Amino acid sequence: MTRPPTAPDARATDYVVSLAQVTKEYAGGVKALAGVDLAIGRGELLGIVGPSGSGKSTLLHVMGTLDRPTSGAVTLASHDVNALSDRRLSALRARHIGFVFQAFHLVPSATALANVAEGLRYSGLPRRERQRRAITALDRVGLGDRMHHRPNELSGGQKQRVAIARAVAGEPDVLLADEPTGALDSASGAAVLDLLRELHADGATIAVITHDLELAASLPRQIRIKDGRIAADLRQGDA
Repeated sequence: MTRPPTAPDARATDYVVSLAQVTKEYAGGVKALAGVDLAIGRGELLGIVGPSGSGKSTLLHVMGTLDRPTSGAVTLASHDVNALSDRRLSALRARHIGFVFQAFHLVPSATALANVAEGLRYSGLPRRERQRRAITALDRVGLGDRMHHRPNELSGGQKQRVAIARAVAGEPDVLLADEPTGALDSASGAAVLDLLRELHADGATIAVITHDLELAASLPRQIRIKDGRIAADLRQGDA
């Protein structure tokens, strides 16, 4: 059964991110998003799935306020994104969103601890608090004994755990994970997914963007994207 695309998880008490009739067009009339309605409730774990060119990456950028929509409304943590200046939008993003990317984006010369602490540089927190939060986040993802290792001393799965620690250290309202297992072997990928499920069980709101239908189907909610539109909004157990 396909549910209305704006329906949140039953456990959610409010929306962290919502989109209403969002479009995104690029030069040459290319329409990457074509009237998307989507709401993510606090405490949800969902997969946003679709083939290459479906619009899922554009949706990630719009949800994450990395890109503004051509039309329609985007609300993040009760703030109207379209009404904010670039400076205020950057501050809102830093406070409310954590990003995890397939390529890790770690500083090669920095330790795991320094990589995570650096992610908090624009949070306004004093250095000692940034350090404390980085240590806590690395412990949380099971890397308390690897925090002084540099990326070249870590496995692919461990690098992704560092990236996840960096994303959650600021205690964001929503974690956006873009193909978080795409660069990993199957065992490491499964371990990263287990970690995301653990974070969700602790109350984190997580959206996983992927091309993997099997991965998306294993999550409590899956949003299927096709040709810039939501083709289906499904819960586990739906036929």
